[in-house]
Amino acid sequence: MNRELTANTPEEMFSIGDDIARNLNGGEVILLFGGLGAGKTLLTKGIMSGLGYDVDEVTSPSFTLVNLYETERFDVYHIDLWRLDAAINTAEAVGLNEILENERAVTIIEWADRLGDKMLPNTITIKIEGDGDEQRTVTIRE
Repeated sequence: MNRELTANTPEEMFSIGDDIARNLNGGEVILLFGGLGAGKTLLTKGIMSGLGYDVDEVTSPSFTLVNLYETERFDVYHIDLWRLDAAINTAEAVGLNEILENERAVTIIEWADRLGDKMLPNTITIKIEGDGDEQRTVTIRE
């Protein structure tokens, strides 16, 4: 199923994330695609808000690569592949196989294009187009 949404403001992008959270069951891998400033981390904050997590504790894991957020429903792994060279095995570098073994987990991956052609189970692919003050087009494929 494909959905295309428009976010005209940061609040609308946050709200899209909040809506996504309502439909999570555990085991999902959310792949985020979009350029710098597209709103990937803001969308992640919306997802975390929808799961009842304090969004002030949600930060982009650009330097740590993986942040773990424990909610009542799920362990959420927030992964950022921006700093990883595409020539290395990015999935191995962040311990993705071990993360996916956690059935209570939801995994959110920013810069998912750096995974190459790795096949992952139960994926939700989200492409965000637009940056700066432009409106964003958010395409969600489940």
